Amino acid sequence: MTEESLSYEQARAELATVVEKLETGGNTLEESLSLWERGEQLAAVCQKWLDGARARLDAARAAAE
Repeated sequence: MTEESLSYEQARAELATVVEKLETGGNTLEESLSLWERGEQLAAVCQKWLDGARARLDAARAAAE
């Protein structure tokens, strides 16, 4: 699944899994780097969703005023 097609909830769940794998340890350096990079991608997806939600809320508040 590409980042563009992930919902916020899907990205957050996968990010939690990545963090758990990193915290557990036992990975090679290359595996850890790959996990870190994937985590960065997923965090960016989550941030994009949150920024969009904030913009929608701000627009709704502005329209109500």
